[in-house]
Amino acid sequence: FTRVWIPDPEDVWRAAEISRDYKEGEPVLHLKLEDETPLEYPIGPKSNPLPFLRNPDILVGENDLTALSYLHEPAVLHNLRVRFLESNHIYTYCGIVLVAINPYEQLQIYGEEVINAYSGQNMGDMDPHIFAVAEEAYKQMARDERNQSIIVSGESGAGKTVSAKYAMRFFATVGGSANDTNVEEKVLASSPIMEAIGNAKTTRNDNSSRFGKYIQIGFSRHYHIIGANMRTYLLEKSRVVFQAEDERNYHIFYQLCASASLPEFKDLSLTTAEDFTYTSLGENIFIEGVNDAEDFEKTREAFTLLGIKESSQINIFRVIASILHLGNIEICPERDGESCHVSVHDLHLKHFCRLLGVELQQMEHWLCHRKLATASETYVKTMSSKQAANARDALAKHIYARMFDWIVEHINMSLQTSSKQHSFIGVLDIYGFETFELNSFEQFCINYANEKLQQQFNSHVFKLEQEEYMKEQIPWTLIDFYDNQPCIDLIEARLGILDLLDEECKVPKGTDQNWAQKLYKQHGSSAHFQKPRMSNTSFIIIHFADKVEYQCEGFLEKNRDTVYEEQINILKASQFQLVADLFHDKDDPPPSKSSRVNVRAAKSVPKVPNKDHRKTVGHQFRSSLHLLMETLNATTPHYVRCIKPNDYKEAFSFDSRRAVQQLRACGVLETIRISAAGYPSRWTYPDFFNRYRVLMKKSDMMSSDKKLVCKNLLETLIKEPDMFQFGKTKIFFRAGQVAYLEKLRTDKFRAACIKIQTTVRGWLQRVRYRKIRKSAITLQRYGRGYLARTAEYLRLTRAALICQKQYRMVRDRRAYLRVRQAVVTIQAYTRGMFTRRIYWEFLLHHKAMIIQRSVRGWLQRRKFRRARNAAIIIQCAFRRLRAKRQLKQLKIEARSAEHLKKLNTGMENKIVQLQRKMDDQSKEYKAQNEQLQMVNASLGSEVTKLQKQLEVIRGQQGDGGQLTSLQDELERLREELQEAQAERKRMEEEHSTEKLSLQQRVEELERENSLLKSEKEEMNQRILQQSKSSEASQREESLQSELDAERQRYQNLLKEFSRLEQRYDNLKEELSLSKPGHRRNPSNQSSLESDSNYPSVSTSEVGDTEDSIQLVEEMGVEKAAMDISLFMKLQKRVRELEQERKRLQISVDKMEELAKSPTSEQDTADLAYNSLKRQELESENKKLKNDLNELRKTVAERASQNSSSNELQDGYNLLLSQLKAANEELDARKEEVLILRTQILSTAQLQEKNQHIVSPHKEPVDKDEALKAYHGLTDKQQDWCYLNEDGELGLAYQGLKQVARLLEAQLQTQSRQHKDELEALHTQIELLKDDIEKKQEILNYTMSLSPEAQVEYSVQQEITRLTNDNLDLKELVEKLEKNERKLKKQLRIYMKKVQELEASQAAAVTGRSRPELSRQVTVQRKEKDFEGMLEYYKEDEALLIKTLITDVKPSTVSATVPCLPAYILFMCIRHADYINDDQKVESLLTSTINAIKKVLKKNNDDFEMTSFWLANTSRLLHCLKQYSGDEVFMTQNTAKQNEHCLKNFDLAEYRQVLSDLSIQIYQQLIKVAEGIIQPMIVSAMLESESIPSLAGVKPMGYRNRSSSMDTDAGGPTSYTLEALIRQLGQFHGTMRDHGLDPEIVGQVVRQLFHCINAVTLNNLLLRKDVCSWSTGMQLRYNTSQMEEWLRGNNLYQSKAAATLEPIIQAAQLLQVKKKTSQDAEAICSLCTALTMQQIVKILNLYTPLNEFEERVTVSFIRNIQNRLQERNDPPQLLVDTKHTFPVLFPYTPSALSLETLHIPASLGLDFLIRV
Repeated sequence: FTRVWIPDPEDVWRAAEISRDYKEGEPVLHLKLEDETPLEYPIGPKSNPLPFLRNPDILVGENDLTALSYLHEPAVLHNLRVRFLESNHIYTYCGIVLVAINPYEQLQIYGEEVINAYSGQNMGDMDPHIFAVAEEAYKQMARDERNQSIIVSGESGAGKTVSAKYAMRFFATVGGSANDTNVEEKVLASSPIMEAIGNAKTTRNDNSSRFGKYIQIGFSRHYHIIGANMRTYLLEKSRVVFQAEDERNYHIFYQLCASASLPEFKDLSLTTAEDFTYTSLGENIFIEGVNDAEDFEKTREAFTLLGIKESSQINIFRVIASILHLGNIEICPERDGESCHVSVHDLHLKHFCRLLGVELQQMEHWLCHRKLATASETYVKTMSSKQAANARDALAKHIYARMFDWIVEHINMSLQTSSKQHSFIGVLDIYGFETFELNSFEQFCINYANEKLQQQFNSHVFKLEQEEYMKEQIPWTLIDFYDNQPCIDLIEARLGILDLLDEECKVPKGTDQNWAQKLYKQHGSSAHFQKPRMSNTSFIIIHFADKVEYQCEGFLEKNRDTVYEEQINILKASQFQLVADLFHDKDDPPPSKSSRVNVRAAKSVPKVPNKDHRKTVGHQFRSSLHLLMETLNATTPHYVRCIKPNDYKEAFSFDSRRAVQQLRACGVLETIRISAAGYPSRWTYPDFFNRYRVLMKKSDMMSSDKKLVCKNLLETLIKEPDMFQFGKTKIFFRAGQVAYLEKLRTDKFRAACIKIQTTVRGWLQRVRYRKIRKSAITLQRYGRGYLARTAEYLRLTRAALICQKQYRMVRDRRAYLRVRQAVVTIQAYTRGMFTRRIYWEFLLHHKAMIIQRSVRGWLQRRKFRRARNAAIIIQCAFRRLRAKRQLKQLKIEARSAEHLKKLNTGMENKIVQLQRKMDDQSKEYKAQNEQLQMVNASLGSEVTKLQKQLEVIRGQQGDGGQLTSLQDELERLREELQEAQAERKRMEEEHSTEKLSLQQRVEELERENSLLKSEKEEMNQRILQQSKSSEASQREESLQSELDAERQRYQNLLKEFSRLEQRYDNLKEELSLSKPGHRRNPSNQSSLESDSNYPSVSTSEVGDTEDSIQLVEEMGVEKAAMDISLFMKLQKRVRELEQERKRLQISVDKMEELAKSPTSEQDTADLAYNSLKRQELESENKKLKNDLNELRKTVAERASQNSSSNELQDGYNLLLSQLKAANEELDARKEEVLILRTQILSTAQLQEKNQHIVSPHKEPVDKDEALKAYHGLTDKQQDWCYLNEDGELGLAYQGLKQVARLLEAQLQTQSRQHKDELEALHTQIELLKDDIEKKQEILNYTMSLSPEAQVEYSVQQEITRLTNDNLDLKELVEKLEKNERKLKKQLRIYMKKVQELEASQAAAVTGRSRPELSRQVTVQRKEKDFEGMLEYYKEDEALLIKTLITDVKPSTVSATVPCLPAYILFMCIRHADYINDDQKVESLLTSTINAIKKVLKKNNDDFEMTSFWLANTSRLLHCLKQYSGDEVFMTQNTAKQNEHCLKNFDLAEYRQVLSDLSIQIYQQLIKVAEGIIQPMIVSAMLESESIPSLAGVKPMGYRNRSSSMDTDAGGPTSYTLEALIRQLGQFHGTMRDHGLDPEIVGQVVRQLFHCINAVTLNNLLLRKDVCSWSTGMQLRYNTSQMEEWLRGNNLYQSKAAATLEPIIQAAQLLQVKKKTSQDAEAICSLCTALTMQQIVKILNLYTPLNEFEERVTVSFIRNIQNRLQERNDPPQLLVDTKHTFPVLFPYTPSALSLETLHIPASLGLDFLIRV
């Protein structure tokens, strides 16, 4: 049925359907309302015309009202209502007008990301927004070189000020100032000031602007903001002295009262606002949700930002406070009623005069008197109290108005600029059409301004329509539109209302009534003027929006704006300069400070009134309005109409009556009427073809000329030729024709659907019939077989029953007889059994009693034995328990650490001592055994000799006396020998027993040690198993996120640094351009200081700590402080010395403790040794230090005198090495001397105890004699010749004794060593225990973690351990390589000298040029041994940088090794390191970095150049790491590459500089690439038809077809998905060809895919036309193609595909069903990468392309919101397009060997010498 709109008193318009066909001429139209209620609607030719037709549902909710097929008031109202309530869209286009409905709620649609999304976009491409209008104005200003204006209008509370504020914020963000003036911040800062002094609370709006303003924002030639200017219109001064109920005065009064307690405002004498008349008339001084004190702080901050001094601010606040005190001055009437007075003691009068700096008496007098001037005299006349009160109020209004103008003037001064303004954009925030119950002079002026603006608006709309028709070359027909010029003439023409008002004001006794009568007489016949029937003091003007009745009372007074000149003169004479300046006219000379108002002059000459005083308010307003209209007519206007949806300030509540009233008043419906009068619907030929090709025949579609096809179709479908016109690019339709075409299209679709349904349903029914027929045949077949089988079955059944009956009878009879016989037999046997059972029972009872008697006795005896055994067992158990407890306690004590420590200490000491003693005794036994054997041999020989002599003597003399004595001596020696042998046996036995016991103890200790080792291994295995079984994904992700966040912050700082650096360079260039002339920088200034924040001190390798100290002394403390590596080594040496000092202190403490305790012989020897050693070392150390310092000073002075020669340095190093060798030799000799001295002292002490061995029958000699005897210096002679003549036995025994003492001393020394080793073992045991405890803690902590965290934690522990081990090994290697480096360094110095000598000789002989010589030397050395180094001369460094960096093109090195410049630079660095030239290294690296920065700055938009230098910079960084000599970077090197490592310099600081430079280049690369692909993204991803014939086209509005779009060059460039993928492939190929690391390439692609996702999703969220099912299908196909490209280039693992997840889910959201709760649950589980705001926004924007699709219901969206409430998503709607992922440059070593690298001749690097 046809749907229509009918009038309704409540909702204005109501929807209905025609229930019966209507024939022309019938008086009644039969309708049916939406609630199925029938209605008969009367139709009349004049009174009630036919109702308006409704648009199809597919057009409801359109962004542009002009896209509606039927353009009329109910369609516009319904479209706005649906968008506002159902989709929460507050902005809607209506042709060139943006309709903005106040939501009374803060919406998240004004962030910076939204500004970025709208910046650079065409107006019709995005959803309606205030930013779209601002972008359109900004774009047209830049393109057309024409000034623009944005006119924001609407009634109070509609949101005009907020809309204007957001428009200015857009301009401040998009067109920010190019320098540091921050003009855009000042422009925004003017808003809080103007709101404070010009806004107030009304019944309709809490922040109503009570003035109009026009802000001109000036732009430079580059379209940056350079300044601004503000013009104000018609400040509502009456609000200063009067407010209606529930309204407030201007905000500044309440802000000042709220801050009156501040110390700086004590002088103002203010209290709360309730105490002042001017702020309490509205009876409500508060606004809900507003803090006046906080707003006042913002106002003061804005004053400061705009450059208004603190003193001026205080003076402004003094003036405002004085107005409040002026309103509280009490005027007392006199009795006569014609005069009045003010009390001199009035406190508020005193405050008023004090604050304004005027005299109290004069002000008190002229508040109650006035001056009348005639031609001859001047009179002073008293005033009544009412007149005086009016004069006081007029003065207050005048003061506030002057202060308002002064503030505006100073704001403009602060916003002015010295630069030339190229163009401007004006923002007009002015009051809309107003009509109240009582309308006065203010409403008259406001409506007059709106009449002028509406006239300009109508003419502009008409002009645009005319331009469109002329552009498309269609026949032009005059469109009749409403022209309000007669109404404007009524107001401003000669003898108009304003002229008559000014004339009446000039009459001395003019009144409002007389003026009204003149109006009636003059304009009674005007069509726009009426006289009310019931009033003679009011008049009616018929405005364009409505009739308004104005009350004449107060018109004259407000138009005159009378203020007495005497009061003004008093204020002019104020002692405060600002107050005097407020009231001095610009033409007046400045008044002298001594001037006073002479109030008593009776015959003074009357002064000529001031011109401004003679100008009425109406005249001034008319002049300023004409100036405004001239400005607007000279600009291109853009219109924003603000609508107030309800009068209750409720969020998203729509009152249709109030909305229609405002739509009529703001001219929106007039725009609709003008559009509808011509051809409102317009289609381009391709869009019309795509939309309505279903209505064409197949033969028509074969034609290639779509324009001709569209013409033929329209001529066939629409018979009236006047209903459409064909333009150049568009087809123009009359109103309703698109709806007709949509009906035909829908009918065609419906017919096709019916036909398809008919065919499918018939086929389904036929299939169903065949199935049923087949089933019926089968059932019949089985049924008939069953019936045939049933008759035979019945006969057989009857016969079977008879047989069964007879058989069962016989069987049961036999069973009965058999059972009866069995029962009789059972009874007989049972009775006999019972009788026998009774007999046996009696017999058993008798036997049982006998057994019980015996058993009970036995039980009692057993019970007694059990009790006794139990007592014994309990006693044993108790004793065993007590013994176990004692044993457990002993075990605990034994297992305790202290006990074990004590036991082990004693046992190990004893073991070691016994072991040592056993070894010593075994050695002594062997020595004694050998000596005894020697003695026995000698004694045997002696005996043989004596026997021979005896025989000779016997033979000769026969004397036996001497023989007897010799025999006695022999016997005595034999006895001693036997005793010695016995003693030896005894010692061997003791040794064997002690050895056995020690072996047993050692075995026990070894068992304990093995047990501890096994426990340790078990603990390690458990920890290892737990670490292996755990998982570390969560921990790894958290650590990775923290690392990424930290890296992101660091890279953001780098980005900010590069931006500031760029800014500094720009300022430096501007300064150099502004100051002509040649200036030279100091030659010694390093350019790295401007490009880097890193120290540039040479970080040469320092051999050891002494060299480090020497280097510090040579460099000086201040210079050396910059060398980080040097101080790190010194700090390390300090830590080592500190540890050594602590160890020595511990040793000293131990010795002191031993000295306090009773010392043994061993302790005494240790103390003696240590004391002697310490004394010797201290004295020697002091001496050596003095000598060494003197030597170093001497050599340093000589070295400073001749710094160019290295021979003295080499000699000094050689001398140092010799000195160290001598010191080491001296230390060794000292150690030996101290050991000998200690042994001597120990032997002297032990000699006293061992005297009984030397002389067993004598007393032991004293200590001195023993010492002298040991040294061979004693005078006391001992007779050793009593054994024999030579005394050999005594000497042998004495030597044996000395040997024994020496062995004892060695034993003591070894015991000390053993003791130290034992302590070390104890320390190791403690460390092992601590290690076990730590591992136990780690194990417990690991067990408490999740499996993922356990793996991560174990990996971290292992990494930490390996790192510590590597550091220790590295220190060891550094120490071992120390001497090697020194020798190599000396060798290189001598080689360099030899090479220089050879080169100089060759140059002198040949006389050839140096480059040729270099080339020949290079060729010769290449053939011999090329070491991968390149030498250049210092003066060729600039040429090297220019050739290799500044002038190089990527194409010139494309065919060579990737990153060739990086390799060449590193080979030059290697040679500088090889010759130990730190200045050359520093200069080359600094120049390289600066040159790369300059090249990138010059080519800041060249992707190829940026990619090239990113690859080379990262490769140079990798080379510095790979050849740094650090083991971490050498794991993948070859042996040859390890030989090429840097030897002298540690370039870690420069690696950091290069890393930062790489990050900056990466960010520039991303910026360039995003700038290239960003214009392609929306067109390729959302607009191009990747799947042909899938996308549908809907009718579009004016914004999509307006002439403001940039279509001069054939429309905006359209990109396809293939073009975007091709561009990405080009990026990837360029980076790959330049040798960029694959990891960095993956990160670049990931960042670009994030940009694609963000831009696509943001456009999807801001465009209603692309939120459809077909777009979702296209988008899903496009994303799959992007993923396929990633797979094809092996980039799928780079996390780039994950960045497309939000847009993939958005595409799926557009495709899924959106009806039931199951669908809502599926959407919530599907869209995990989208926020709740994004999901709801897409659902609100979802638009069906035909009537067969359904819109998403509001209830479904609410269901989605309720399900997603617990997500806690951020409130941000759009994706941040500027977000950058933190970049990571992984270390990638090169497999290329430097000696194999060849330099092409095309580079022109002939001056490099291959070394």
